[in-house]
Amino acid sequence: MMFLQPWMLLALPLVALPVIIHLINQRRYQTMPWAAMMFLLAAARMARGYARIRQWLILAFRTAVIAALVVAVSRPLASGWLGLAGGQRPDTTLILLDRSPSMQQREFGSERSKLTAATDQLVQTLTTLGSNRWAVVDSARQEPLAIESIASLGDLTAATEAGNSADLPAMLESARDFIRDNRSGRTDIWIASDLRANDWKPDSSRWQTLRDDFQSFPQSVRFHLLAFPQTASGNVAIQVTEARRVETAEGAELWLSLVLTRDGAADSRLTSPVAIEIESARSVVQVEWVGPKTELKDHRIPLPRDHRRGWGVVSIPADANLADNRYYFVFGEPTPRHTVIVAEHAGVADLLQVAATVAPDAQTQATAEVVSLAQLPAVEWESVSLLLWQGRLPSVESPSQAEAAEQIERFIERGGQAIFFPSPEAAMGSFLGVSWGEWTDEAGEEKVATWRGDQDLLVNTASGAALPVGQIELRQRMSLEGEFTPLATLGGGEPLVGRVVSGTGAAYFFGTTPAGEHSSLAADGVVFYVMVQRALAAGAAALGNTHQWDAGRTIRRPVEPSRDRGEDTAESEWVEGQAASTDTWRKLAGESSALSSEYLYQPGVYADGERLLAVNRPAEEDEPSTVAPERLAELFRDLDFTRVDTEIGRGGGLVQEVWRPVVMAMIVAMMFEAGLSMPRRGRDGVPAP
Repeated sequence: MMFLQPWMLLALPLVALPVIIHLINQRRYQTMPWAAMMFLLAAARMARGYARIRQWLILAFRTAVIAALVVAVSRPLASGWLGLAGGQRPDTTLILLDRSPSMQQREFGSERSKLTAATDQLVQTLTTLGSNRWAVVDSARQEPLAIESIASLGDLTAATEAGNSADLPAMLESARDFIRDNRSGRTDIWIASDLRANDWKPDSSRWQTLRDDFQSFPQSVRFHLLAFPQTASGNVAIQVTEARRVETAEGAELWLSLVLTRDGAADSRLTSPVAIEIESARSVVQVEWVGPKTELKDHRIPLPRDHRRGWGVVSIPADANLADNRYYFVFGEPTPRHTVIVAEHAGVADLLQVAATVAPDAQTQATAEVVSLAQLPAVEWESVSLLLWQGRLPSVESPSQAEAAEQIERFIERGGQAIFFPSPEAAMGSFLGVSWGEWTDEAGEEKVATWRGDQDLLVNTASGAALPVGQIELRQRMSLEGEFTPLATLGGGEPLVGRVVSGTGAAYFFGTTPAGEHSSLAADGVVFYVMVQRALAAGAAALGNTHQWDAGRTIRRPVEPSRDRGEDTAESEWVEGQAASTDTWRKLAGESSALSSEYLYQPGVYADGERLLAVNRPAEEDEPSTVAPERLAELFRDLDFTRVDTEIGRGGGLVQEVWRPVVMAMIVAMMFEAGLSMPRRGRDGVPAP
């Protein structure tokens, strides 16, 4: 049992008072032999057994009364799992709230979600525990927000539902910076989350840095995880994978592709009615499927010929999670896909050109041009979707490459895509903080062991089938160095493909080339072609006036050196930053109660000048995998960490004061003691000896 005022337990030795008084009373009287009392003593000996038991019971109840009084004034708590109040109240309490779509899961027939349940339980629990200072870090803005009292937590925008994924390492970094900048005393950090792996990013290298930083603090920092690990079996999620306008002989059509996924009951047959609304027109299509995932490919919807761009929404009937039952989309005239190729190896340039110019369908226009490094400044980057680069990395530090490197950086930041392959010669330079090491021969033709099939270039097909990445043979490769997100790794854990996000675009770095002497990337063809085409599609989408955005989309900015910590941070290091302002956005569809300051995090359709933007939850939010308990324990290794699993329907706080039952027990003990202390009555009413 834990106590809010444990120092009061120092009075527990007072329970010995009844024993001490009893012993003193026994020594107060001296025994004198008296013959006339012989018969009375003999009679008393016959009742001595009962009298002794009665005396011990009286002594026990008196002791219990004093013990109960001391425990009651120490304010005991009903739950002892946290070790919450082992000392004085915390100076600062930080609350990390996961507002991601998965936290909007509800119980059947209830409006209460994981997020609202977490908020209610935290308010009741922390009201009991108290603190001198409160701050909230939510998963949308990831910035500490000071609050006056814990009672106001449920009324904050930071505690409402959002459409973006959480980034727990980034939220903990904000908490760490808050503690350091405010020189907080003893600090409690409360985390409310459903443990989704895509939110926790357990493989991120940031966890080791966080552990080291928190351990270096002179003050005590304790972590309490309020976990909602339950998933909703049978929950169905919908997502639009492509929406494109196609000219036809009769006019125009919208070709709509979407994916349905569900948790559990994968072998049962399911019929899902999908409602499709295009501005004011609505239609319903029945989708029958078996298994965890199905795809509706190129469902055609007639459009007027003059309807050149627009927006819509697809939805399915409500189930356990309303956040994944709706998906917004925008469409417009197709944007030509143009690729710029820079390659030191002529054979590689030919392979890249073929992969970029073979369009996936007759409606897509794809072109490519091969240019030299000297010709790059003349490229019209406003019409380029993809940059394919094979050779030494462009560097802003090189006078001859500085202009080209700056152009490429701006191209990626505005939404362009770039794929970099190494030079056959020794690698030199770095770009966006990534560089190559030395060439190594893979005599055994090493293959890819793991890759990210849940997102990005190597994501599984819409039907759920994985790309044959594991069949790629490596004959020669270069190591990747720097800060990036690995998309494919070898058996020993060495990364083969890495991604760096910059602005609204991305750069991909390969540890090998498609040349035959280096790998079977081009010979096998499927993975190579799919990656190029997916990068092209993403780059082309950034050029038009219609855009599909993940909620909470962020840009990247260079790290500023921290003088307080004595860091010498290189300019090439980057961290996630804040997305562009939404002040000019105008909402066309979405949650009516969403504030304009929250547009970036709320699914819907928005107009920004001539642009139409559809904001939705990220695709990885539909993946139900959670962090395993042993992996979670590893993330908080050597830290003061406690976890408790709770449920949506649980009422009340996590801890409750139980002094009232203790006082009732004390009163009962006093009544029994009083009854035993009363003298016994004989048959004639005279007190028995």
